[in-house]
Amino acid sequence: MKEMTPPVTRFAPSPTGYMHIGNLRTALYSYLIARHGGGRFILRIEDTDRERLVPGATDIIIKTLADTGLHYDEGPDVGGEHGPYVQSERLGIYKEYAEELVRRGAAYYCFCTKERLEQLHEEDATGGYDRHCRDLSPEEVERNLAAGMPYVIRQRMPLTGTTGYHDEVFGDISVENAELQDQILMKADGYPTYNFCHVVDDHLMGVTHVVRGSEYLISTPKYVLLYDAFGWERPHYVHLPLLMGRAEDGTVSKLSKRHGAVSFQDLLADGYLPEAIINYIALLGWCPKETESEFFSLRELEELFTVEAVNKSPAVFDYEKLLWFNGEYIRKLPFPVFCEKVAPYLPALPENMNREKLLLLLSTRLSKLSEAEEKIGFFLSLPAYGPELFPNKKNKVTPENAPALLALAEKTVRGMDDFTNDALFSALSAAAEAAGVKAGAVFWCARIALSGQTVTPGGATEIMEVLGKDESLARLGKALTLLGA
Repeated sequence: MKEMTPPVTRFAPSPTGYMHIGNLRTALYSYLIARHGGGRFILRIEDTDRERLVPGATDIIIKTLADTGLHYDEGPDVGGEHGPYVQSERLGIYKEYAEELVRRGAAYYCFCTKERLEQLHEEDATGGYDRHCRDLSPEEVERNLAAGMPYVIRQRMPLTGTTGYHDEVFGDISVENAELQDQILMKADGYPTYNFCHVVDDHLMGVTHVVRGSEYLISTPKYVLLYDAFGWERPHYVHLPLLMGRAEDGTVSKLSKRHGAVSFQDLLADGYLPEAIINYIALLGWCPKETESEFFSLRELEELFTVEAVNKSPAVFDYEKLLWFNGEYIRKLPFPVFCEKVAPYLPALPENMNREKLLLLLSTRLSKLSEAEEKIGFFLSLPAYGPELFPNKKNKVTPENAPALLALAEKTVRGMDDFTNDALFSALSAAAEAAGVKAGAVFWCARIALSGQTVTPGGATEIMEVLGKDESLARLGKALTLLGA
């Protein structure tokens, strides 16, 4: 039986800004294929499109992979035997291979001027090239080169027949060769195009599995023709399903900024945890067959992930589902870790406030860390509210009995020295029983007085424990005045 070769994958982003969720999913799947098969994962920076470069973007890419735990075996900052790992540092390599294609008859020098190409485009709005230089004689080519005429190198596409390849997700794909343009491989400025340099790099770096979005399905025949022209073995292609977003009106379209935060950095800034993001995007196009669970650590994903379980159908990025995932992950954090992570989202807290109890309340009630300041706002400053908040049908609180219920709570609390949640809860429950009223009614009135709102993180006695005795009594007294008691 033939021994399986460990897979080699790469993540090859362009440094053009923040890491889009779609790019991160590509990086994740590439990483998982390599790790599941005991192979190598490479980071390569594709910066040949000089006009779109964003300063600092490479650092963002490197930090994103570090934050998500997608550690690579080779890359710009860790080195490796196949470097350099930044394409602008490999220009001599591409020129050598492009000229080799010319010698093999699979590419040719094109001397068409910018003006001619613009005129051609005006005459043919499709932007196609008319192959004007495809059949220049060797003598004419030599004369032009000797004269120093600017040129590009174009791929010589077959004019008849079809070119096909097998994709691990979408199956067999083929296109009519007549539809393929003689694409540029090397530009006049000496830089290669993406269409050329990624093929050369993938071959030289030993990449066995090329993972990318399904938008490249139709352009891949151009790439496999390059492999064939060099006589190189084609890699396995893994095209991922489209990522879609759902608008407020329910319509679904390709994921973009109009759907919300679409970069990893934006999600982090909004209080999402890296491990929750990774877990969620792993499920955007992949479904494990061995378990019905939705929660996986990165190590578990490495064990479970297979290309066979990747779907063809577009995946919808559901912000509500991500929010739910994130809340579950926040609740699983050890308390000291939660305190560390939520700290940047908290305002300054008063000295007399029980910080630890406040954070304990928050730790089980946040869906994202950025909600922290809003949820604790009433602890810092009691909002304006009116008597209409006190009546509550469930607890049988009416405008008539609310003052007495609140006065009972205030009197009980005033006489207490032990201001812990348990002690407060027991005392108020006992006072309600002795007075022959529902404990829930007393707690409801107290919570309204303490917070000025009907929905709070924690109940009345938990809020009191955080505020302390003096502030709690001040708020209860203010509420009694409001109710005319």
